[in-house]
Amino acid sequence: MVTGFCGKILIVDLSNESFDEENLSEEVMRQYLGGYGLAAKLLYGKMAAKVDPLGPDAIFGFFPGLLTSTVAPLSGRYMVAGKSPLTGTWGDSNSGGTFGPEIKKCGYDAILIKGVASSPKYIAIIDGDKQLLDASDVWGLDAVETENKLVEKHGNVKTASIGPAGEKISLISGIVCDKGRIAARSGFGAVMGSKKLKALVLKGSNKLELADSSTLVSKTKEYNEDINAATGGAIFMWKTQGTSWMNFISTQSGDTPVKNWGGTAAADYPPDKLSKITGEQVNKYKQKDYGCFSCAVQCGAIMKVPEAGLEETHLPEYETCAAFLQMSLNDDLISLFKLNDIANRGGIDTISVGSTIAFAIECFENGLINKDDTGGLELTWGNSEAMIELLKKIINREGIGDVLADGVKKAAEKLGKGSEYAMHSLGQELPMHSPKAYKSLGMTYAFDPTPGRHTAASIDLMMTGPLQKANGFIEGFSVPRKFKRAGDERNEAIKSIVCLKQATNSLGLCEFIFFYQKYPLLEAIKSVSGWDVSVEELIKSGQRIQSLRQAFTIREGVEIAKNEIPERSVGIDYQEEYKGYCEKMGWNPDNGYPLKDTLSELGLDFAIKDLY
Repeated sequence: MVTGFCGKILIVDLSNESFDEENLSEEVMRQYLGGYGLAAKLLYGKMAAKVDPLGPDAIFGFFPGLLTSTVAPLSGRYMVAGKSPLTGTWGDSNSGGTFGPEIKKCGYDAILIKGVASSPKYIAIIDGDKQLLDASDVWGLDAVETENKLVEKHGNVKTASIGPAGEKISLISGIVCDKGRIAARSGFGAVMGSKKLKALVLKGSNKLELADSSTLVSKTKEYNEDINAATGGAIFMWKTQGTSWMNFISTQSGDTPVKNWGGTAAADYPPDKLSKITGEQVNKYKQKDYGCFSCAVQCGAIMKVPEAGLEETHLPEYETCAAFLQMSLNDDLISLFKLNDIANRGGIDTISVGSTIAFAIECFENGLINKDDTGGLELTWGNSEAMIELLKKIINREGIGDVLADGVKKAAEKLGKGSEYAMHSLGQELPMHSPKAYKSLGMTYAFDPTPGRHTAASIDLMMTGPLQKANGFIEGFSVPRKFKRAGDERNEAIKSIVCLKQATNSLGLCEFIFFYQKYPLLEAIKSVSGWDVSVEELIKSGQRIQSLRQAFTIREGVEIAKNEIPERSVGIDYQEEYKGYCEKMGWNPDNGYPLKDTLSELGLDFAIKDLY
């Protein structure tokens, strides 16, 4: 009997409508920790190199973390992973809500999906019964309508579905659960759409056997008591305003990109505009708190916005706010709620589509497109009504929306112009945090195996919380004292932070654990699995996961070490530091290839033949 995980993966073949189970060993789970770590191990072995990510041979899947479905604090995350149709690299996308734990309740540590359905289908796994069912009655519905209809049909189930953007194979579409939690990045809505898969519907009653549930409950209670006791500082702001509390401070500090990364807060988004979109202003419409599974912070919220005609909608995240407001010089708060709700229902990544709208506005401003191209829309900075209509066109691939529906890189290629305004990394639109404020983000955006992602790892961003102090985040972990200075100690620190982040992502933990307080990480792992994992083993697991993700991207023919991000987003040298990081990771600093000895030491010998 396994402890702390299910010990099974499910493989669904849409082409022949089959369901096959495979056993998952404790050795593999301990080495890869679940989430995208386990995804990298399984998909690297099961999917051939250089397949079409939108073709029948592409495999993608849903992967809860090792800690997901337990009471471990902030552990409700799951990941969707596979080959990204947006970047052609390894792709993954992280989501919260309540869907991830249900995968474990159905008895699986992963659900892999391959093939293409003959007609629109959805996967239903309900109380052990697995079926591939006709989706014709929900195909064409938005994600909220889809969830409502499937819950009405099947009862108390959890769903993950695509909206019209995914059905129309938009490369910036995502997968929606809980009517507003989205695995948004890397384009997996398009992958589902290409497979004619509308949704997953899950309901299970499987209970994990835990090694020491009493200790886990005790440690969780201690952690949550400290969270609940917070009456000030960052934790309190997250609890009361969600991530929208960053709208003001991040803009003022220069972290938030303004005017498609070409402007500044002082010149283009001054206090009179900024005061309209602060967290306080956003949260005036809050009806009740909303949180992901096993989270005491509850940084989400359900909103009611009569001025927008919205009886129930989700609180916009900081990234969404910045993408729809500062990036396009929009200060119309009501339009933010409309844009966010339309995007959630359409199943589209707000970071990417907000950036794409800003790109279109800059193209319009400079005469690269005109009202004839836009169907009469006046795409000027801050024109919120035009932004709303353009978003609808993008989701539905109508007119200019068809040009923009695959993001800025593809749009510039289709237009044959405007590449200088396309702010992306290998096709993925840059997140709403600036390397000018956190310089290591430049390296992250350019060179992570899934590029253009702020949730990958950035020492300068992550070291603003408990990690600043030795043993401040987890017992036994610290970074070299001189991590801020260029040189050997900083390179070592970057490696440690990157590897730690791979581990926590794979465990199913929230991004924000690094910004709150000390986390009982090793104790949680032992309580769940029984494993005495040391910090050193955790870092090695992270190195293994990152090296395999890197090998996957290289195997796809992507020279990731030669990637460059737009100069206007950086303003600093991010390339030289990458070489020092590669050396610490045991990778070739000239091309980013994990060295043969490194692969062998990490148990990744199977990847050597692909790279060498």
